Amino acid sequence: MSVKIRLQRHGSKKRPFYFIVVANSTAPRDGKFIEKLGTYNPLSIPATVRLNRERSLHWLQKGAQPTNTCRRILSFKGVLYLKHLMRGVTLGLFDEKTAWEKFENWNGEHEEIVARRQETHRKHKQEKRHAVVSESVRRVEEKNAARAAAATPQDEATEETGGEETANEETASASAENE
Repeated sequence: MSVKIRLQRHGSKKRPFYFIVVANSTAPRDGKFIEKLGTYNPLSIPATVRLNRERSLHWLQKGAQPTNTCRRILSFKGVLYLKHLMRGVTLGLFDEKTAWEKFENWNGEHEEIVARRQETHRKHKQEKRHAVVSESVRRVEEKNAARAAAATPQDEATEETGGEETANEETASASAENE
């Protein structure tokens, strides 16, 4: 019986949410599992992953095989790197304190990168929203200017017609005086 670390789908249609679980490889995808290790929400940007590193490392060291997606998630959270460092400890390449220092170094850098990605996404979203709003404002101003321009020639035409009538009346009264 082989053990897998895999995703168990939850959530409604077109709104996936996953549990990261340890399960027997013959068990159905959403069926019986041995232990829940964490959650994965692909809908948030960046995707939200909550994972118990210690238990994940424990199962990896026992021989549990992660699926491709879970391997990516475990790598992203540093569990595979931690497994690599612990292998170095068992081989006697360095002590456990050094391994944890290396991991904490990596984890700090990784957290900064994730924070930058979130900030970049937030700024991009804000700029996109601002561009849409400014485009809408520009279109409304163009329509208002077009309406004002369309209304202006009618006013001028009325004034010109009124001016011609005055001139005709003056001409008519001048000719009446001459007679």
